[in-house]
Amino acid sequence: MNVNPILGTKYWIGVASRDHVIKGVQGGFAQLCHGKKTSLNKMSTGDWLIYYSSKSSLKVNTPYQKFTAIGRVVDSNIYLVKINDDFMPYRRNVDFIRCKEVSIHPLIPNLSFIKNKRYWGYPFRFSHLEICAEDFELISSQMKVT
Repeated sequence: MNVNPILGTKYWIGVASRDHVIKGVQGGFAQLCHGKKTSLNKMSTGDWLIYYSSKSSLKVNTPYQKFTAIGRVVDSNIYLVKINDDFMPYRRNVDFIRCKEVSIHPLIPNLSFIKNKRYWGYPFRFSHLEICAEDFELISSQMKVT
């Protein structure tokens, strides 16, 4: 995929279990950091988001460790959704693109946002991070985005 960086465009990674990513892709939305608004506020219309899933399911601890979805922020609308009385997450509209999931492992040596290759999972601890256009290009090209 040729990113052709546009001035002001940012590139992000969101961290969520694969089952939650699939719900977002099917619904056309991003939900980050357990539904908090702060991460969504950092993104702008036209920014790109790649999801990384360390697990296949929130309830399963088996490692998955793949990039699972990619999309572009559609608009500036951040909205609240009532799931139940105890959980009301914020979401943002994203146009997801058809892609294949890819393991992070072969990419680790070439990703600049991973400073310590031995402890490669460290950057994902806050569930949302900005990456450079070159890292985005590397990941998206492996996901076979066209």
